[in-house]
Amino acid sequence: MLKGDFTQNMGRVFIIYIGGCLGFGALLGVLEAVGVSHKILGICFVVLTIGFYALMGLLSRSSGGPEYQDSGRHVPALYNGMATASDWMSAASFIGMAGAIYAAGYDGLAFVLGWTGGYILVAVLLAPYLRKFGQFTIADFLGARYGGNAARIMGIVVLVSASFAYVVGQIYGTGIIASRYLGIDFSVAVFVGLAGILLCSMLGGMRALIWTQVAQYVVVIGAYMLPVVILSTKVTGIPLPQLMYGQALQRVAEIQHQLGLANDALAPSDPINFFGLILCLMLGTASLPHVLARYFTTPSVRDARISVAWSLLFILVLYLTAPAYAAFAKLEVTQQVLTHGLSEMPAWAVEWSRVGMMTLSNGQLHIDPDAIVLATPEIAGLPFVVAGLVAAGALAAALSSADGLLLSIANALSHDVYTRMVNPKADPKRRQLIARAVMIVAAILAAWVASLRPAGILTIVGWAFSLAASGLFSALVLGIWWKRTTNRGAVCGMAAGWGLCLAYILATQLWGMPPWLGVRSIAAGVFGIPAAFIVTVAVSLVTPAPSAEMQDFIDSIRVPRGVVRLAKGEAAR
Repeated sequence: MLKGDFTQNMGRVFIIYIGGCLGFGALLGVLEAVGVSHKILGICFVVLTIGFYALMGLLSRSSGGPEYQDSGRHVPALYNGMATASDWMSAASFIGMAGAIYAAGYDGLAFVLGWTGGYILVAVLLAPYLRKFGQFTIADFLGARYGGNAARIMGIVVLVSASFAYVVGQIYGTGIIASRYLGIDFSVAVFVGLAGILLCSMLGGMRALIWTQVAQYVVVIGAYMLPVVILSTKVTGIPLPQLMYGQALQRVAEIQHQLGLANDALAPSDPINFFGLILCLMLGTASLPHVLARYFTTPSVRDARISVAWSLLFILVLYLTAPAYAAFAKLEVTQQVLTHGLSEMPAWAVEWSRVGMMTLSNGQLHIDPDAIVLATPEIAGLPFVVAGLVAAGALAAALSSADGLLLSIANALSHDVYTRMVNPKADPKRRQLIARAVMIVAAILAAWVASLRPAGILTIVGWAFSLAASGLFSALVLGIWWKRTTNRGAVCGMAAGWGLCLAYILATQLWGMPPWLGVRSIAAGVFGIPAAFIVTVAVSLVTPAPSAEMQDFIDSIRVPRGVVRLAKGEAAR
C-alpha cells in the first residue's frame, strides 16, 4: 500500500465502515427477534468485533521503520485527533467513569475534570513543542534534551511502569466482557481478551493502530450513546441525555425518600482526595507517553496543535454523556428496588453475579461500579442487541488503548533501548521482531496481574497516571520551559518523584500502611509530583548549566511558527 493511498481513501473507507456497523447491528437485532439465544449473540459480538479490528490492522500494516513507529508522520490532524480520542477513551473512561459517578456521585466528577483538564495542558505546554523537537518518542526527547543515556533510561523506566499499569486495567476490562458474554471464568477470560489484543496490535505498527482506532471511535461513541439516548427518551421524552439527566436525578431522590434511603451520593466529600485526584489525572494525562506519541505522527507542528483540539472535541462527546449515563442507570436500579424489592436476585443480576460483579446480602444489592455501563441495558429491559453493542463498544475502547500501550512499551524497549543503546545497526526486521517479542511478554504479564484483580479498573488506571505524572511531568515541562534544567536535575527529579509514588502505592495497597493525610493510592502522585519538581530544580541549580547551544535551541522551539528543529547530534526523522 503506497504511502498516501490509505489517507486519501480514508473518507470512503470510513463511510463504508459506518454502513457495515449499522448493517451488523441490524442483522443481530433480526437474529434476536427470531429467537437466537443471547449466548450465541454475545459470542458473535465479541468474536466479530475483534476480527474486524484485526482485519483493519492487516490492511494498513507496515513492515517497519518510521511507518511502524510513527506512521510516517503523514496522519491528518482530524484523523489523528479521532484516533487519539479512541486511544484515550479506554476501558477506564468507557466502563469505569460512569460507574464511578454512579457510586461516588459528585466525587466521581474528578475523573471528568482531571482527564479533560489534562488535554488543555497537553495543548498549551507540550504537544507542539515536542513535535518541533523532531523526535520519535518521549525517551528520544529526554535523550536529546538532556544528553546521554541516563535521562533516556529513567524515562523508559517510568514509561514502562505507567504503561504496564494502564494496560493491566484494559485487560481487566476485556476480561469482564469476555467472562460475561462468552460464559467463561474471569481468570480465563483475561487471557482470551489478551489474545484479541495481541491479534490486533501485532499486525501492524503505528499506522495500522491509528487507522484501526479511527474506526473504533465510531463504535465507542455509538455504543455509549445508544442506551442512554433510549433511556432519556423513555423517561423524559427528549433524546438529549446530556441536558435531561437532572430529571432522572430528581426521580432518584424521590424514590430513595420513599424507600427511606439516604441520598448523599451527590454531596461533595473528601476534598483532599477529590482535588488530589484531579491534579494527578491532569498532570498524568500530560505525561502519558502513548498519548504524547500521537503528536509525533502529524505532518507538522501546526497539525500537532490542531490535532489536540480535535482530540478534545471527540473526547468531549463521551465525557458530557458519562454523568447522564450514571444518572439514568441510578434511576433504573432504584426503580427496580421500588417495584420488585430485593428478596431474591433479579433476573438481570444473575449472570453478572456469576462474573462476580453483583451480590445480594441482607436485602442490599451491591453492584460493582465497573458493571454499571455494561449492565444498564439489561437492567432497563432493553433488547439484548443493545447490551451487545455496548459490550462491543467497551471492547473497542479497551482494545484501542491496550494496543497503543503495548506499542508504546514495545517501542520503548526495542527502539529506545535495543536500537539506541544495544545494537544501533539492527535492521528493521530484527527491530520489529524484538518489538513483538517485548509486546507478547508484557501482555502476558499484564494479563496475569489482571487475573488477580488487584483493584478496580479506575484505581489501576489511576496508578498509571500518578506514576507518569510523578516521573515525567517535571522533566518534560521544565525541559521545554526552563532552559536551566540540567541532565542531573532531570534524572534525579524523575527518580525521586517516580520512586516516592511507586513506594506509596505498594505500601498502602499491598503492605497495608495507613495512608498519609488520608490520601488513597489512586492519588499517590500528590506526593511524587512536588518531590520531582523540588529535586529537579534544586539539583539543576547546583550543577553546571546546559551549554549555550542547547539553551538557544530550547528558545528556538518555543517560537510559535517555524520548521521542526533537531537537537545537535540527532538525525532527521
